[in-house]
Amino acid sequence: MAYQAPLASSELATLWVIYQKKTMMARVVENFLSKNQEPAAQEILQPFHDRECNFITEITDIFKQEGAAVPVGFTENDVNLKSPPLFDDIYHIMYLRMMMKIATGLHALHMSMSYRQDIMDLYKDCTAFAEEYCVKTTQYLLDKGVLPRSPEVTMPVHTEFAENKDYRSGFKLLGNKRTLNSVEVAYLYQGIESNVTGMKLMTGFAQVARKKDVREYFFRGKELSKTIIQKFSNVLLESDINVPSTSSGLVTNSTLSPFSDKLMMYNTSLLSSFGLGSSALGTSFSLRKDLPLRMLMAAKDVYDFANDGGDLMIEHGWTEEPPQMEDRTKMTKGKEDG
Repeated sequence: MAYQAPLASSELATLWVIYQKKTMMARVVENFLSKNQEPAAQEILQPFHDRECNFITEITDIFKQEGAAVPVGFTENDVNLKSPPLFDDIYHIMYLRMMMKIATGLHALHMSMSYRQDIMDLYKDCTAFAEEYCVKTTQYLLDKGVLPRSPEVTMPVHTEFAENKDYRSGFKLLGNKRTLNSVEVAYLYQGIESNVTGMKLMTGFAQVARKKDVREYFFRGKELSKTIIQKFSNVLLESDINVPSTSSGLVTNSTLSPFSDKLMMYNTSLLSSFGLGSSALGTSFSLRKDLPLRMLMAAKDVYDFANDGGDLMIEHGWTEEPPQMEDRTKMTKGKEDG
């Protein structure tokens, strides 16, 4: 048998992160499956759940083979299959699509941080899986007529280059700002779309969370999403660009939680991290100087929200620590003279 190098620190770290995410997703989709009544949606959710559980088993085996403790992640104690539906059938697929958009980028990043062939192959499989279900969920929502496409644009008939610095200006005292380009619209629209889905998630979580401070935190998240949607929509409207929206994907009137507060807080943390990354990406591709500032202001609000959420999770004992590097200073100071 060929020699296999031990896991590198980055490989152990990414496997730990993915184990947390996939055990959470397995619990969430398990609950969705117990409530969803729509056959086409079930045909997406069931094979997704089965494959996600297979990935969890595969990652668990790697931890055991390497002699590493298997993380706790999220278990059957974090889901209540007897609770009434919190979201309607359409939202189940909206949620899964949002999470697959996150997973696609996350797995690709983790593959670039790996060195062992088996770990790289695992992330290649994870990336392909996330991409497959991003396509499936997108097509499902389009077929249902509940996923607005980003704004249409007239196709360019020739190429142009910016001729002066006014192209980047967003703060003219006289005259109008230049209209948005398609790249800027794309990132603004994706920010709106993600926050619409996130706002509904926060609405549901705030409705069912057990602890008062957690309910208040989710309510704050809902209001933050609404603010970002409004600000980004206003930017589009300033350029006479319609803001597509959907009323589909409903939160029910249930007040009995289908998930533990711990799971809902972790899910919110994951979405906040995605929001920060998306804002940074949108900022880097914007050529109008006022847009990065607006995105950075939104990112600061998301950062503050995420930071407070991290403190809240630690306060309630819900933060599982990642594997630690050796504390060499402590080891040295603790050694007695022989």
